[in-house]
Amino acid sequence: MMNPANMMKLMQAQKTFQANHPKFVSFLSYVFKGGVQEGTVIEITVTKPGEEPVTSNMKVLQSDLDLFNSLKDLK
Repeated sequence: MMNPANMMKLMQAQKTFQANHPKFVSFLSYVFKGGVQEGTVIEITVTKPGEEPVTSNMKVLQSDLDLFNSLKDLK
């Protein structure tokens, strides 16, 4: 069980993230709204200042979905 003070800090950090990155939050909401199914491929590219982009991907497994569902239950 999470400490209530830590839970409040986490909730505030989430609000700050949403305020700082509304387009990304909207994108994630759109993608996950219909539910992600096993076999879905998630790809991400990170570009650090002055460096070449680095891209990786993952195929969603049932264990990943179980983790996502556990994290949703924390809300």
